[in-house]
Amino acid sequence: MLFAGIRRGHQFSPNHIGNDRAVFDLTASHLRQMGHQVNEYCEDECMKGIGERYVFTMAREPQIARMLQILEKNGTRVINSGYGIENCYRNNMTQLLNEGKIPVPANLTVDTRKPQVADFMDLLPCWVKRGDFHAIHKEDVSFARNADEGCTILAEYARRGIKLAVLSKHVVGDLVKFYGVRGTDFFYHFYPEEYRHSKFGNEAINGKTEYYPVHSDELQDIATRAAEMLNIDIYGGDAIITPDEAIYLIDMNDWPSFAPCRAQAAPVIAQRIHQLVTK
Repeated sequence: MLFAGIRRGHQFSPNHIGNDRAVFDLTASHLRQMGHQVNEYCEDECMKGIGERYVFTMAREPQIARMLQILEKNGTRVINSGYGIENCYRNNMTQLLNEGKIPVPANLTVDTRKPQVADFMDLLPCWVKRGDFHAIHKEDVSFARNADEGCTILAEYARRGIKLAVLSKHVVGDLVKFYGVRGTDFFYHFYPEEYRHSKFGNEAINGKTEYYPVHSDELQDIATRAAEMLNIDIYGGDAIITPDEAIYLIDMNDWPSFAPCRAQAAPVIAQRIHQLVTK
């Protein structure tokens, strides 16, 4: 089969340009070894559309996501779906995970142009996250210790043209990152400090890792259910493990870098893509 493979734009890979490119290249290589052809594009090259009927993509540009949705309506098979890509924009993701009763911290979506101290009262301390997209700048996910700090962050978002933000209550515990491929047994989790794996260094706010027990099967079940809610097959995310061993999902990503495990993940990703386009 002939695939279009769409690489992620550098602006959407903060501090992970090489890692994102590496997992894309490995996946394309495995698809070629399986006998498929792959035409590679960067996001900017796709603005006017593509003609291949099968697409695997790491794109995140909203215009590209909408283009992929139109292609899907016309019969093109896209992995991850353009709808799934859009579902992972923060506000969309938060709403879907809430609706799906996925265990997430208490949260609230607010209008950045109308910051109100009252919005923060039941959530402090909390994380203030841009709601319209992923975090692509350090300030797109900011920690607020009190309402005044939170309102200042919201006002700064408004000045940048970001109209919505998600307030998410800070949960004390160990931060665990994970990667998965839906429809397969592949699931990998790790503590980011073990690999110095970080975009912006916010993990330091959680403090020293205490290594509370991680119930891997439960974490995988939560992540899989979240991926199903978001309509993404190739995914990753972050979770907090509390001292009483509860799990809270705090982020999900469509096709992350798989950096600590890309050699193991890439053939599974390629096989999943093959499975989805041939069934």
